[in-house]
Amino acid sequence: MTFARKHLLELEDLTSAEITHILDTAARYKQSAPARLEAPLRGHTVVNLFYEPSTRTRMSFELAAKKLSADVLNFSSAASSASKGETLVDTARNLESMGARVFVVRHPAAGAARLLSRSVQASIVNAGDGAHEHPTQGLLDLFTLRERFGHLEGLKVAIVGDITHSRVARSNIAGLTRMGAEVRLAGPPTLLPTGIEMLGARAFDRVEEAIQGVHAIMMLRIQLERQKGSFLPSLQEYSALYGLTPERLCLAHPDVVILHPGPLNRGVEISSELADGPRSLILDQVANGVLVRMAVLALLGGVTS
Repeated sequence: MTFARKHLLELEDLTSAEITHILDTAARYKQSAPARLEAPLRGHTVVNLFYEPSTRTRMSFELAAKKLSADVLNFSSAASSASKGETLVDTARNLESMGARVFVVRHPAAGAARLLSRSVQASIVNAGDGAHEHPTQGLLDLFTLRERFGHLEGLKVAIVGDITHSRVARSNIAGLTRMGAEVRLAGPPTLLPTGIEMLGARAFDRVEEAIQGVHAIMMLRIQLERQKGSFLPSLQEYSALYGLTPERLCLAHPDVVILHPGPLNRGVEISSELADGPRSLILDQVANGVLVRMAVLALLGGVTS
């Protein structure tokens, strides 16, 4: 099929066929030797337009673009005219006038990527907008699960932690349910948004119920930087009630795998024993993120179908 979209703003936008096409493209990149990739984005300029700190996502996009032979500019708001009051749209328009073809945008405001998609001619990839969505993280998680199990339909996946403030949770709910997986959510009542079931997931107060028999458990960190007010008595209490331990893991399917979008808070949402253990796919997620982002950039660039 031909990938007809100009932007990747949220997984909620994509059909199951489009998601499969992205995952299949990433799989082909994984099977190809680097020399066979040639230079599909040579002459393209990709700008990482990040208004929030990032390690994995920014460097993953940079590496993905370079593997496709694109020129890459890394924008830091603290060292730019944004610190003098220049708006997101004006910044992007100035960079577009220098030849930018793709903007990879991370911003604390929900809807920032969609705003840019209406304001510039370049393609926009949402790399995280507030607590709204993080579509490439959702795609790399789907890719990692499909690679391990061979399919997504029928899988039972539990997402545990700060659901209210997690753009990763929203993207995974959208992508997993679209692909036929069952999604369960668990976290303190203060961190489970009202009406989350309308997105197609089941919510549980107790982590033990949520992970019963699941094939995959995705642990989320507590996003203190997005919280205004007190949602928890303490991190110690949260860890005792919702942290993933070897004892709790025994409640899941015998072939269960563990995911985490990072950064890890060891000893809070997950023990080091599990994070570094044989059930963990955390580093696989990181490696697969480069492949999935290569696929997204290439498809948006119209150089593959």
